[in-house]
Amino acid sequence: MKSMKILIIMIAVFTLIFAGGCEAGTATNEQELVNHETVGGKISITATLFPQYDFAREIGGELVEVTLLLPPGMEAHSFEPTPKDIVSLSKTDIFLYTGEAMEPWAANIVENLKSQGVLVVDLSEDIPALKLDDHVNDQGDEDGHEDGDHGVDPHYWTDPNMAVIMADSINTALHEEDPENSAYYTENTEILKEKLIKLDQDIRDVVDHSKSNTILSGGHFAFGYFAHRYGLEHMSPYEGFSPNSEPSPKSIASLMETIASTNAQAIFYEELADPKVARVIAEETGIQILLLHGVHNVSIDDLESGKGYIDFMYENLENLKIGLGYDE
Repeated sequence: MKSMKILIIMIAVFTLIFAGGCEAGTATNEQELVNHETVGGKISITATLFPQYDFAREIGGELVEVTLLLPPGMEAHSFEPTPKDIVSLSKTDIFLYTGEAMEPWAANIVENLKSQGVLVVDLSEDIPALKLDDHVNDQGDEDGHEDGDHGVDPHYWTDPNMAVIMADSINTALHEEDPENSAYYTENTEILKEKLIKLDQDIRDVVDHSKSNTILSGGHFAFGYFAHRYGLEHMSPYEGFSPNSEPSPKSIASLMETIASTNAQAIFYEELADPKVARVIAEETGIQILLLHGVHNVSIDDLESGKGYIDFMYENLENLKIGLGYDE
């Protein structure tokens, strides 16, 4: 009967899949400021993804104008800049990008941007590389991997310790672009880093006092760095992090068996994507479906509300308390 139930659910999942593809604060302080001579009196920064956009706002404060290149609400992995975007990049003072693993298109434009006087910052340069195979789901099979799936995990920002490194890199870039206001940027950086260190401590507390150490995900798992940092296992029916991959029958069956054998309380889904697989599994197994926000990008409403990386990560932590069985 158990195998028959799994077969029925798998049929329902694949019906959904074939019906449609995978769908894809301004910080201030009392430091005396020095006026600089850029247009409008502010350093212009363009960031590819939300984490560096948010960190640049926090560190640059009132001295910067930060633009998010990725349109709000758009799935990050499928984005490529338009010719208009590239023209606008040539006019910015600082260009922050995640790295070629996340934005392979950047390799074709960075040298040209540098020649036009843009300070280009690859935020992955000081980040220890984590191979996807280091944290790929052991219970999945090898079918369905795409070429990029065995490469480097680009989602390093999900580990707050890596976010600290990102903050330092952004601070260094602002020192280079605007040395007269270095003290202001450094002070804001230290404030941000204190928040990130506190986040790290709070995550450790939840993990240390939880019954489970396994995150069950119904989507493309973006929390490899996070799981690696905090000694967590994860299981997803998807192979790797490519939004173009689809779950295999074996991995769906393995996930469902894990839910049945561990009395799991929740399955997680990712932001800005249809949680069709997670929804069907949750409905059939009776567990909760909860958001685990990868913070690649945000909705228009979230962007306009001023929510930041820290806010999203603490919302994730509250959901992880449920999914991991946190015991206060």
